Order: sequence, then structure tokens, then C-alpha cells
Amino acid sequence: MKTLRYAFWAIVALILILVGLANRGMVTLRAMPASFSDYLGISPDIQMPLFVAIFIGVGVGLLLGFVWEWIREYKERAVGRAKAREVEALRRELAALKTSQAPKGDDVLALLGR
Repeated sequence: MKTLRYAFWAIVALILILVGLANRGMVTLRAMPASFSDYLGISPDIQMPLFVAIFIGVGVGLLLGFVWEWIREYKERAVGRAKAREVEALRRELAALKTSQAPKGDDVLALLGR
């Protein structure tokens, strides 16, 4: 199984390297349109290789997806915590009942009154 896992990650790494090599050209990322930045007098631009922009976009998308899913599953986590508290309370109650109602002798003799 480890071999399959290593092979999978090796293929993923190879694909990422190929994407990086194929997209080495420099691109300019702008925070706002050129006409708007000219009007305001500021131009927050950054130049980077295209593969870096692609990988940052994929990373931000994954991060937003994970956060969105974590928020969406809040109700399920709350129900799970409530059930765990209920199970623990029932275990404590069962343990208390076992110790308080433990028979002192033989059950058959206790039924016969001896």
C-alpha cells in the first residue's frame, strides 16, 4: 500500500513540475483595473511567473473550500459532541447502578428468600 501512495505522490510531483516548467513566463497581477489605478494614482501590481500564480490560486481555492466545509459541518460536530456527552452520562449512571444494586449472594437463593 505504501508503494501505491509513493507512486501517486511521485506522479503528482511530476505533474506539478511539468506545469511549472511549461508556465515559466512572467505575468503581471493587478489588484485593480489600469484606468481605476490611474485615477487613484496607485498601482498595486506584482510580477511573478505564471505557475506561481496558478499554484497560489489553487492553494487559496483549496483553503476556502476547507474553511467553507468546516463551517458547513458545524451542526454535525455539535450533534456528535452532544451524543458523546449523553453516552458518558449513561455510562456513569450504569456504573452507579451496578455498584448500588449488586447482589450479595446467589440469585436463586435470593429469590427463594434464603
